[in-house]
Amino acid sequence: MTADASPAPALDRIRVGSAPDSWGVWFPDDDQQVPWQRFLDEVTQAGYQWIELGPYGYLPTDPARLTEETSRRGLTVSAGTIFTSLHRGPEVWDATWEHVSQVAELTRAMNAKHLVVIPSFWRDDKTAELIEPSTLTAEQWRHLSTGMERLGREVRERFGLDIVVHPHADTHIDTEENVARFLDATDSDLVNLCLDTGHYAYCGGDSVKLIETYGERIGYLHLKQVDPEILADVVKNGMPFGPAVQRGVMCEPPNGVPELGPVLTAAQRLDVDLFAIVEQDMYPCPPDQPFPIAERTRRFLRSCGA
Repeated sequence: MTADASPAPALDRIRVGSAPDSWGVWFPDDDQQVPWQRFLDEVTQAGYQWIELGPYGYLPTDPARLTEETSRRGLTVSAGTIFTSLHRGPEVWDATWEHVSQVAELTRAMNAKHLVVIPSFWRDDKTAELIEPSTLTAEQWRHLSTGMERLGREVRERFGLDIVVHPHADTHIDTEENVARFLDATDSDLVNLCLDTGHYAYCGGDSVKLIETYGERIGYLHLKQVDPEILADVVKNGMPFGPAVQRGVMCEPPNGVPELGPVLTAAQRLDVDLFAIVEQDMYPCPPDQPFPIAERTRRFLRSCGA
C-alpha cells in the first residue's frame, strides 16, 4: 500500500456469503454437479460463513441433518429459493404454494429469514424456444403484483419469512423499466427486492442507481459480474441465458461489470443489515473449477471492506 492510499471502508452492515450456484449447482440432482458434501466443505474452506439452500433437494431437506452438517462446518443459512409464475393468475396459486411451503418450512427450520423469489422464464434456457411472450399484458402485470403481495403476506404470516424478488435474465422482471414498474406496483411492506448485480447488468441496469433510487426496497443482494464483451455477443445473437452462462457471460470478480466496490458502498449507506451472497453462474463446470474462484472472490471482497 502506498503512503497516500487508504484501506477500504469497513462494510459492517454487509454479511457476505455464497451459494450452491457458485459451485455450478442449478438442479436438485444432476450428474454434472458436485456432491452437496463437497460444496459444504469447500464453501467453508473458501472463507464463507453464510450460505443459501440452493435448489430444494440439493442439500438435505431434513432440518436436523442439515443443521448438523452446517453447524459442524460453522455455516449458517441465509435464505431459501423459490420459483413462481404468478403472472399467470390465481389458477397457479395452489401449485405455487405447495412448492413455497416445502422450501419455507426448511428455511424457517434453519433460522433463516428470507425467501428469494425467482420469476419463471419466458423462453427455454437451453433451446431458446419461446414458452410465452417476453412482455406482459396489463392484466398479467396485475396478476404478478397482486400475486407477489399475497405471497409476501402469507409467507410472513405462516412462516415468519420475508420475500425478496430476484430480477433475472429471460424473465419479465429484468430491465430497469420492468423492475421499476414492479416495485411501483407492489407494497413495500410485503414485497422487496433481491438485487442480483450480475443479472441486472446483463439486462442493462445500473445497480448503484437502483440502490440510490429504491434503497428502501433493497432487502438482499446477490453479487456477480458479467463479461461485457461476451454479453454484447449474447445480446447481438439473442442467445438464451443457459447457453450464455456456458459461454462464460458471468465472470469472476473483479474482471467484469458492475464494479462491486461502489455497489457495496452504496448498500452500506442504506444503514441496514444486508446479506450479500456471491453467485457466479457457471453450470455446468468441471468439479475442480469453483473452489479456487470462490477463494479468490472472498479475498477480493475483503479488499473491498466486506
